[in-house]
Amino acid sequence: MTKPDFGNVFQKVEELVKANPEDLLYQICSLLKTEIYHYDWVGFYILDKEKNELVLGPFVGKPTQHTRIAIGKGICGQVADSGQTMIVQDVTQVENYISCGLEVQSEIVVPVIKNGRFVAEIDIDSHSPAPFTEEDDVFLGQICKLITDWF
Repeated sequence: MTKPDFGNVFQKVEELVKANPEDLLYQICSLLKTEIYHYDWVGFYILDKEKNELVLGPFVGKPTQHTRIAIGKGICGQVADSGQTMIVQDVTQVENYISCGLEVQSEIVVPVIKNGRFVAEIDIDSHSPAPFTEEDDVFLGQICKLITDWF
């Protein structure tokens, strides 16, 4: 298990954003899952302002039944409510965790904030125990800032 090269991967994401493919969010998910060993499921949840809930957008990994999540429910819903990143190293320790599979051990969710308002988030599940560090948080935060214009 080698340390991820976040700098190199971020450059690849920047190139994708500059190219601005129609499926940009899917391309980012695919790149992150491929390049970062402990990112086993990568997806975006996008705020549906009308219904005040999260809607599953592009993702890469095992299909999930959680295509809509209420604000405040689970880790994703809590991030949507607070606008703050959540790193959970052991999902069994979160009371209202929404399970996406028995193999998921940890999760990081980082908000996309545009003009001071929550618009979306990137959600990453890992099958590894406690893999997320401050580097993951900074790296994913940079990606979320980079893509705000997309929303």
